[in-house]
Amino acid sequence: MFERFTKDARAVVQGAMEHAVRSSARYVDAGHLLLALLGRESGRASFALAAVGLGGHRDAVVRDLAEARRRAGLSRADSEALAGLGIDVSDLVARMEEVHGAGAMSGDRGSADRRPGGRRSFDRSAKAVLERALRIAVAHRDRHIGDEHLLLALTVLPGVPAETLADHGVTHEALVRVLYGGGEAGGRGNPGRAKAG
Repeated sequence: MFERFTKDARAVVQGAMEHAVRSSARYVDAGHLLLALLGRESGRASFALAAVGLGGHRDAVVRDLAEARRRAGLSRADSEALAGLGIDVSDLVARMEEVHGAGAMSGDRGSADRRPGGRRSFDRSAKAVLERALRIAVAHRDRHIGDEHLLLALTVLPGVPAETLADHGVTHEALVRVLYGGGEAGGRGNPGRAKAG
């Protein structure tokens, strides 16, 4: 599948691996892919994020992702479901960090499950993003999987990245309007769009 990735999409995947290594995470997850996308200043995904107004909120998104990672990657929906069972996630995180230190529930301390050379494997959430990005590219009849397809996949798959992006006004619908038409920026400035013939 990676042979179908554009240079920008490959840079995002590489950036996600680097984020995982820096945070000592056992696996590359969907959150790492989003962090890598947020760190880029070029490509269609960066263009789309700027067009929907995320530019000044990137740091807030990064903070929100870090806070979710501190809660073991639980989304609000997960936390609410646990609250329905009488489990207070905030209390649980505080107790775990009291005993085991800050970030104890993040899962970012392990060194197991790495590939040779320090490379991390992709967890289920990251694999789901890559697979959905392929499906999105095919649905739009794009020849290659670009960074914009990774971003679109992050907005449609349930979990912390989609929830965090939506909290900051970045939705699948808004991105599709910008990237494929119908939106303010949709009809002009679509850098790197490759269509199947």
